[in-house]
Amino acid sequence: MQLAHKDVCQALGTGTEPRHVEGVRAELKRLVSRGILAESEPGLFVLPPTTRPASQPADLGVNGSQSMR
Repeated sequence: MQLAHKDVCQALGTGTEPRHVEGVRAELKRLVSRGILAESEPGLFVLPPTTRPASQPADLGVNGSQSMR
């Protein structure tokens, strides 16, 4: 599912004025640069494909966070 930054604003319940939309767009771009999201086309954001096979669950630590290997 692809979402535009304006769609994300509506889903989050923030305003759709340019100041809100541009702030969300900047945050989405930041998430793309960190590998948390991918930009399938300019302005359309998706979750990136997983690199871990589904048969291998994440290694969770004591408090449920992922361990550093």
